[in-house]
Amino acid sequence: MKTAIVFDLDGTLIDSAPDIQAAINNVMRDVEAESFDLPTVVSFIGNGVPKLVERAMQKRAIPEYRHAELTQMMLEFYDANPATLTRLYPNVQNALLALKQRGHPLGICTNKPEEPARKILSAFGLDEFFGAVVGGDSLPQRKPDPAPLHDTYQKLGTTSCIYVGDSEVDAETAQRAGVSFALFSKGYRKTPVEKIYNSSVFDDFAELPAIIETLV
Repeated sequence: MKTAIVFDLDGTLIDSAPDIQAAINNVMRDVEAESFDLPTVVSFIGNGVPKLVERAMQKRAIPEYRHAELTQMMLEFYDANPATLTRLYPNVQNALLALKQRGHPLGICTNKPEEPARKILSAFGLDEFFGAVVGGDSLPQRKPDPAPLHDTYQKLGTTSCIYVGDSEVDAETAQRAGVSFALFSKGYRKTPVEKIYNSSVFDDFAELPAIIETLV
């Protein structure tokens, strides 16, 4: 079987920050705290919803004991509205089609909870491309632990994969898993590209199929 291609979701296939902003600001309104602008919310993204809520609470000096309550509020709002403002990055669908036609099994490995991840894939008609979806709540571990990535490509029935992501968390996950990493440079990273582990860098999904063939 051909090498699996596994993708991160937020900041990689989709620009989801506006919907994440709406969800966390809904929580802030409910607890009578000041809302966040989009760049600040983007800075919170990458380690899953509980960590995002923790970072938001720290910014607004909300007591730590409320973390479970506010995380649940965030999850409920986001699960009900996961794709209202979210958009695919350009050329994603064509790249996925080209990779699938070449026989690569495709999967998703994200720190986003699995249910909203699946809802978003379905909303954009992408669910048919992916044979496995592993979310931030699918296993006890989250990225950058390599276990979710290993689990994703094992579910696809392969023993090797190339990981495609946009962030330091994705890069560390790939490095710890011992797999090649294609870095999408227009996502939510906080570090200069040259300081992030990668096997290749791209800024347009039209480039990805050719890059994958060089990495296989």
